[in-house]
Amino acid sequence: MAIERIVSGMRPTGNLHLGHYNGVLKNWVSLQHEAESLFFVADWHALTTHYDDPGIIEKNVWDMVVDWLAAGIDPALATIFIQSKVPEHAELHTLLSMITPLGWLERVPTYKDQQEKLTSKDLSTYGFLGYPLLQSADILIYKATQVPVGEDQVPHIEFTREVARRFNHLYGKEVGYEEKAEDAIKKLGSKKGQLYRELKTVYQEEGDDQALEAAQALIEEQQNLSLGDKERLLGFLEGGGKMILVEPEYKLTPASKMIGLDGQKMSKSYNNTISLREEPKEVEKKIRTMPTDPARIRRNDPGDPDNCPVWKLHEVYSSEKTKDWVKIGCKEAGIGCVECKQPVIESVLKELKPMQERASNYTESPDLVKSVVAEGCEKARKLARDTMREVREVMGIDFS
Repeated sequence: MAIERIVSGMRPTGNLHLGHYNGVLKNWVSLQHEAESLFFVADWHALTTHYDDPGIIEKNVWDMVVDWLAAGIDPALATIFIQSKVPEHAELHTLLSMITPLGWLERVPTYKDQQEKLTSKDLSTYGFLGYPLLQSADILIYKATQVPVGEDQVPHIEFTREVARRFNHLYGKEVGYEEKAEDAIKKLGSKKGQLYRELKTVYQEEGDDQALEAAQALIEEQQNLSLGDKERLLGFLEGGGKMILVEPEYKLTPASKMIGLDGQKMSKSYNNTISLREEPKEVEKKIRTMPTDPARIRRNDPGDPDNCPVWKLHEVYSSEKTKDWVKIGCKEAGIGCVECKQPVIESVLKELKPMQERASNYTESPDLVKSVVAEGCEKARKLARDTMREVREVMGIDFS
């Protein structure tokens, strides 16, 4: 049975903001107590869209690591490392590219979505097309059992599972496995044998779950097959045999309620963020100047919290008592917008204070940050080397 291991990464975008903290880092801080955890800086992934401006990557890497540590990622509990410092990622990516159908890459939903969103970038590159496979290599090389993701990333994990299944099917068979499976197919008879082959092809090439279920039902219905033959056909269908690469499960991250200062999703692209290391005076200024319900032009105009971005921050930061005070005060014009914003300011500053104190300690000791990452890279590389020894051996390229 595979060791419970969590793997997740983040592209280096520089200083992180409250959206990152509430959407990802809080979850990581919790997960590091539940299982062996590896968190990596995905600097190669940054090059898929910023290949023409690599100068910002190094600074962004170290800024982001400091924010991880400040947020509570504990090097004693989790392994923190940089993707490019573990070259085995690239090796596994290359080897997996030999067996991955092109159509699998083209049907990953975010491939077309990102092309449509990043119209100013020339994304007609192999690096961009192949980044889901690099993402799969990032996960599979550590034999991760769980990957924390949002709903939009679930297709990436399903893709990774398909790649692992195909790899295990090609390289994880028992001696004489394929011949024994072929013999079992013949026992199905001509028509059912042909149907099995067709369903197997559809499932393995297109990932069609209905084809998988139909083939499994076909096998279970056969009275003339031994238990051994049924197991071989089920394994042959799903890429059974020795499990070299673990098929990870996705672990859905609770949806973040964090919105930006303008009511949209918090994002640097929208210039609506509060960074984790924002100066307190700047935090207060940003929240005080947030837009509110347009209906509240004057102090005595009643409003509706659902039409106000500030209310969304109350939902994240305020107690039930404070939220009741806000709802009644807004709808009855009992409080003004300035009063409404004050509890949010206090709560945000309270949350940021311990993080900013820890960040200050790390920024004053850059060698400490680098030593944490160096140690993490070595731990990660040891695991990666172990996996690659197995991979090279079964692929026939272990010449040691």
